[in-house]
Amino acid sequence: MGPPWKIDWRTDAGAYRDSLPKDVRETLVEALVDVNTAPDPYRPGPDIPVEPERSTRFRGPHIFYFDSGRGWARFTFVRRSEDPQIVIEELFWQ
Repeated sequence: MGPPWKIDWRTDAGAYRDSLPKDVRETLVEALVDVNTAPDPYRPGPDIPVEPERSTRFRGPHIFYFDSGRGWARFTFVRRSEDPQIVIEELFWQ
């Protein structure tokens, strides 16, 4: 299985996403498209900066930045043989 991956949101992260202004949600969606369509979501390409939450857990939670660094989302990529997906655990924008 390959991209595009399924995306799942924790309830609180999804509620926060829905409360963001429309232009910020659009910017978030643009960033998610790059992560979602990359062969490896932890390495989507030069346009979207992604880094491990902790450098000692390379396959653990990662953070991607959007809106020129004003926002970030912590996510994990669940590598299952069936139904692999990206899980957005936390979202922040200022």
